[in-house]
Amino acid sequence: MSIPKIFESEYRFCLILWEHEPIKSSELVNLCREKLGWKPTTTYTVIKRLSERGVLKNENTIVKSLVSKDEVQEAEIDELVEKKFEDSFPAFIAAFSRNKKITEKEIDELQHMIDRFRKGDT
Repeated sequence: MSIPKIFESEYRFCLILWEHEPIKSSELVNLCREKLGWKPTTTYTVIKRLSERGVLKNENTIVKSLVSKDEVQEAEIDELVEKKFEDSFPAFIAAFSRNKKITEKEIDELQHMIDRFRKGDT
């Protein structure tokens, strides 16, 4: 299944939805006003747009996501690596770590992931 593109403001909206779902659309409007400074019409427009794209479902005023946060993040990373790093994960890691200090714990976590991939335990 292809994950629909979610733009930055929509992603911030989805973070609220994922944290509180299932949620009444009126409650979601209040949360978006409080956390994002959105007017009710903006929230309803985003609900409609994301519903049309298959990101969420709004049924009987109850809003529920159809894609998870993990799925959206994976799709974004895949697109980023493909477009900016010529589909090279090592090039992505090199660029990411060039200007960021990586802790010993993070290095251990990366090594653990590499070991799992070598064993075929993805």
